[in-house]
Amino acid sequence: MIGFDDLKEFYKGRRVFVTGHTGFKGSWLTLLLEELGAEVYGYSLPAKEGELFSILYPKPPIYSFEGDVRNYEQLRSLMEWAHPEVVFHLAAQPIVRESYLFPRETYETNVMGTVNLLESIRHIPSVRSVLNVTTDKVYENNDMEHHAFTEEEKLDGFDPYSNSKSCSEILTHSYQKSFFNEEKEENGQRVLPRISTARAGNVIGGGDFAKDRIVPDAVRAVVQGQKIGVRNPYSVRPYQHVLEPLLVYLEIAARQAGFVKGLCKEKFSYEQGKRFEGYYNVGPSVEDAITTGELTDLFVKFWGETAAWENLSEKNAPHEAGFLQLNTNKVRRTFQWEPRYTVKDAVKETVAWYKAWSEGKDMRKFSVEQIQRFFCESHR
Repeated sequence: MIGFDDLKEFYKGRRVFVTGHTGFKGSWLTLLLEELGAEVYGYSLPAKEGELFSILYPKPPIYSFEGDVRNYEQLRSLMEWAHPEVVFHLAAQPIVRESYLFPRETYETNVMGTVNLLESIRHIPSVRSVLNVTTDKVYENNDMEHHAFTEEEKLDGFDPYSNSKSCSEILTHSYQKSFFNEEKEENGQRVLPRISTARAGNVIGGGDFAKDRIVPDAVRAVVQGQKIGVRNPYSVRPYQHVLEPLLVYLEIAARQAGFVKGLCKEKFSYEQGKRFEGYYNVGPSVEDAITTGELTDLFVKFWGETAAWENLSEKNAPHEAGFLQLNTNKVRRTFQWEPRYTVKDAVKETVAWYKAWSEGKDMRKFSVEQIQRFFCESHR
């Protein structure tokens, strides 16, 4: 399994462009890349006061830029200026319920935003590696109990959010085949931007304050001395700590760019890196796909005090899949990867973050310590 020092060997000093860097996962990825020594260029909607990015960065980093991925001219201009080698695409409208209220905006952001990014990359020769982060909800889901989706199954998400991410996957594959499938000459070296997609979801961790997500809803409730209301207590989801998929994202991007240390005879081989390009499910072990009610039980256990929850199932709620689980054999086999945290570990670390936040601690320092613990401790 790849370690922190290995990742640092690749990312230190590299120019990395991150869309959606002020979001929940984007904020953690930005912090992690900085710890790895990368030169991070972020492009995102402005962070709101009280959100994770504002907590970690009271003063925005020097290369943090406000913008909308729907604005092609602005996005391309900034990317051409940044001259990145690695690109992570996280910008999205990520909430299922919001997508029912604002479907057009959801498709514009999640579909055309991806088109704008890939179209920009077509004109930026410095880019070597691209990762489009989508979701575990991209698959056509008929709520088959105990069925774990593989990467080869049909992409056809039900709700506008899930479906827009299915579209993002399909158009990424089209761009890969249509525009990133021929090598080009640069400074005497044959170069080809590599592109992959990663399908992960139901990520938990400190600093998520989004609406209609179980952990942020639970935190708001307990801080206000109220019971936690759970809308879908029997829905099964592959919950995982935010650092789990971020580690995989970093590895995919590095490997396809040619950093093959530990997986090939060479340490760096751009030619060997091509075999790591593709699409990957990223999720926890099968036993860690639990119901929302069970997740809330763990949250209550670790929070302690007077925390409690109640069933607030809605009869006419917008459709959400009842059972969702991913088959992660491909990423395990390809990268010799195993999750570091169990779902119990993930909830424990998540609660610890929110408790520290509620006590007014230095959350950037606390978050860095969680990153260090994630890489140093053994949770196998």
